Amino acid sequence: MSVGIVSSLALLIAPLGAPVPAPATETPPVNMSTQATICNKYCDARDPGLATKDRAPVSSTLFGRTIALHIDDDAAMGWATIDNGNPGDEVWLDRSMDGGRTWSDGSRLGNTAIPTGQGGWRTQMYNVDDWNNLGVGALRACGKAGDRADIACTTWARTTWNAWDRRTAAATALMQDYNLSTGLFDTTGWWNSANALNALIDNIRVSGMHSYEYAIARTYDLNLNAQEGQFRNDYIDDTGWWGLAWVAAYDLTGDSRYLQTARADADHMAAYWDNTCGGGVWWSEAKTYKNAISNSLYIQLNAQLHTRVSGDTTYLQRAQAGWTWFQQTGMINGSNLVNDGIDLSTCKNNGSTAWTYNQGVLIGALTELSKATNNSAYLTSARQLADASTTASSLHTADGILREPCENGDCGGDGPSFKGAHVRGLGKLNAALSDHPYTSYLQHQADRAFSADRTPMDQYGLRWYGPVDKLDAARQQSALDLLNAAP
Repeated sequence: MSVGIVSSLALLIAPLGAPVPAPATETPPVNMSTQATICNKYCDARDPGLATKDRAPVSSTLFGRTIALHIDDDAAMGWATIDNGNPGDEVWLDRSMDGGRTWSDGSRLGNTAIPTGQGGWRTQMYNVDDWNNLGVGALRACGKAGDRADIACTTWARTTWNAWDRRTAAATALMQDYNLSTGLFDTTGWWNSANALNALIDNIRVSGMHSYEYAIARTYDLNLNAQEGQFRNDYIDDTGWWGLAWVAAYDLTGDSRYLQTARADADHMAAYWDNTCGGGVWWSEAKTYKNAISNSLYIQLNAQLHTRVSGDTTYLQRAQAGWTWFQQTGMINGSNLVNDGIDLSTCKNNGSTAWTYNQGVLIGALTELSKATNNSAYLTSARQLADASTTASSLHTADGILREPCENGDCGGDGPSFKGAHVRGLGKLNAALSDHPYTSYLQHQADRAFSADRTPMDQYGLRWYGPVDKLDAARQQSALDLLNAAP
């Protein structure tokens, strides 16, 4: 593809409007990289003198030298500089298409050296993303002294294209974990990927950025026949998460196949409702546990399907029966927090951990049940739960930041997704109530996460009060859910 020509796919991925090139101001450095060239608006190895913007988001130092990454957000390209150095010092870029886990096939992109008589130098400009191949990228600048083996690199950063505010930036960072071959999100699990897709769909709705809408059909097509088919598997809650994601996909796209899959998921869950302890769906096909999350998801999915399936009575009956049973179990404790499940020997609250997602999903379920029945009593119940979950000291730091009970450790592979599900449900209720009582709470959470728990590439960690612990798609999904919910 020639310079300045963008394919129709690229136009979908990137904002329109090309900068007017400025004249080159110096002789371009020698490009010693062997990596394949990427062409978007412009092709790799463009002269930085043509940049219309120069933003330096990250830098590093080594033996008195300053190594910096520069970004031209108009061109969606970046370059590296080294200053306060000596002739022979090297500088280059690394480019990653998976959030910084791997990069540049081991090559040094644009590798160049400070020439004789100079104390600083720069690479050419290179594209951050690969629009034609759906590559969501990042750059970092690296360098070394000519007479030493030590290497210093900046942290990873990227352009503001498809990242013009904190919501879209978080969505783009999440898409760096999207695996085009599997249609799932790397670094996390099966049910977490359902939540990540749901968060992405919500982001499209609230931000208007459709650049990553392709992930919906891709995920569907690549995984429709996985496990038990139609996104069903042996864990009933997993099936519920996917069912909710496909309702969201149907709402966004109008594609009826997503609704049919959501219905298949709801029917699969209903097959595991029985009279043990008076009702409720099991947590898994093994039938060893009845818990809050599976039944909250069951209520919500069926309530949502009722409002989307003409003439329905079955889904509404299921949702209402689910809530009636839930109340009878006592899983909502005296503090209006939801414990994890029931003791099968007593059929009552087992007193297990009140995880954040147990609060949020039930809040969302009751909000949807109110819509399905036009009965505000469900909103009253949801508000009682929300008031408790947004003030409970067991779920917050001293200054009011939501925290998972497991955050003294790493919360394993599942826990990082929990808070996202919580604030998603809380956001649903907040939007449904005329006084929007949780707006300030959600904004407080989002502001702290943005300031204390975020990398320069808008990746988020587990603890919204900071600092960043580690990065994965589950942590990012939770942060994206938060940013979607915060007005």
